[in-house]
Amino acid sequence: MKPLTLSLTPLIAWRRWFRSLEVMLGSLLLASVLLMALLADGLYPGDPLEMVAQPFLWPGDDAQFPLGTDSLGRNVAAGIFHGARVSLQIGTIAVVVSVVIGLIAGASAGYFGGKTDRIVTRISELFQTFPAFLLVVVLVAIGHPTVNYIAGAIGVASWPMIARLVRAECRLLRHQEFVLAAQTLGYSPLRILVREVVPNLLPTLVVTLSVMMASAILTESSLGFLGFSDPNRISWGGMIGDGRQSLQNAWYLAVLPGSALAATILALNLLGDAINDWLNPRRKGVSQ
Repeated sequence: MKPLTLSLTPLIAWRRWFRSLEVMLGSLLLASVLLMALLADGLYPGDPLEMVAQPFLWPGDDAQFPLGTDSLGRNVAAGIFHGARVSLQIGTIAVVVSVVIGLIAGASAGYFGGKTDRIVTRISELFQTFPAFLLVVVLVAIGHPTVNYIAGAIGVASWPMIARLVRAECRLLRHQEFVLAAQTLGYSPLRILVREVVPNLLPTLVVTLSVMMASAILTESSLGFLGFSDPNRISWGGMIGDGRQSLQNAWYLAVLPGSALAATILALNLLGDAINDWLNPRRKGVSQ
């Protein structure tokens, strides 16, 4: 009976996971956004920035343009679908950049301590003296505002939060028995960090990643609203910024991409909260 219990445990855990209303709603919303990004080229081939019809067609006026057209005659539905791809690309690249920098810096500071810890702490404090959004604006204004560059700038501005979190966890983990045992066996510090410490950081990082991805998407949308987005790629923030000038007579130009943005942020936050509850042993004990 013991092997049967072990085999059923993951199944029970997944059932509990998918029974949560937060998980169901978050998964449905995020799956919808992913589907839009995947189907963008198939449903709306060509450049979504191309003028294809007369301006200010309202949703439902023309079956060929179900969500209408903007002030330049561009297809709003095509912009929303292609904008989903840009938002997910921005969020993913920004999270990868911030995690790589923050993980290396925080793990080194937390595990080695001493001078390394002081240097990393001072550098992260220097970055945190500037508002993250202002730092991103400066970096984008200095460089060429492509999607990848904007995502990299957001990641560079966001890494101190990851570094401080990883540093705090590493300061606790370096005194655990499994780390001391690895040191006794003569393993190198790099091997201990990669094989012993970092895997134990993953639950904490997974919870943070969804929040960081939502923050990165919001930051890019804010840049697009201010006109700092990639001029060759359409984004939800840029669509909202263009639509604000026509709120009185064509409110849908800002509301529709804004709704897509809000749904994506809501999905990531719901899944982040659900993952936190799932991985938090204290919450598990309460639920059981």
